[in-house]
Amino acid sequence: MANLEELITRSVVEILKKKEQSEGIKVGVSARHVHLSQKDLETLFGKGYQLHVKKMLMGDQYAAEECVTLVSPQLRTIEKVRVLGPVRSQSQIEISRTDTFTLKVSPPVRPSGELAGSAPMSLVGPKGSVYLNEGCIIANRHIHMPPSEAEKYGIKDNDIVDVEIQNSKPTRFYNVQVRVREDFTAEMHIDTDDANACAIKNGDYVKIIKK
Repeated sequence: MANLEELITRSVVEILKKKEQSEGIKVGVSARHVHLSQKDLETLFGKGYQLHVKKMLMGDQYAAEECVTLVSPQLRTIEKVRVLGPVRSQSQIEISRTDTFTLKVSPPVRPSGELAGSAPMSLVGPKGSVYLNEGCIIANRHIHMPPSEAEKYGIKDNDIVDVEIQNSKPTRFYNVQVRVREDFTAEMHIDTDDANACAIKNGDYVKIIKK
């Protein structure tokens, strides 16, 4: 009986793997969020403060229990914006195009970490506030994947691909950045605006079209 159960389990796993491979890359929809430096974290939440894990995401990355308020130079606000950990060397805010209408700001579309000349923003926490002269972006569409998955597709870190969505609102995204790292899982990240525009959600699959 044990051998039969083991055989069934292996068969189900193989079926699911083949199904996933045939359907392409899984989608993860990213809502607005903030990455903080340790210095800014302590200014906002108190000296020596450490983030608390709410949900693990990928590798060592996680959604934290903590949230902050965004305040634009025009004094427009969005409250309860999730902080993602772990801390980084420089604080960064990622919002959607729709959020820019609320905040009255004009951030550039950028890969994560490319913050030079990006939009200013203030952050408010329970213990203080931080003004960032630059740091607010609209994140570019990108795909995370481990080296084994990249090899399967014949692509490497920072390659650019197109992505096709076949559903009730067929769409193609052009110039999607691929980011390859050992601790990544295969997943395409888009913001809520892109997801709503092409009727896809967390867990849906898209197809990579190599350039």
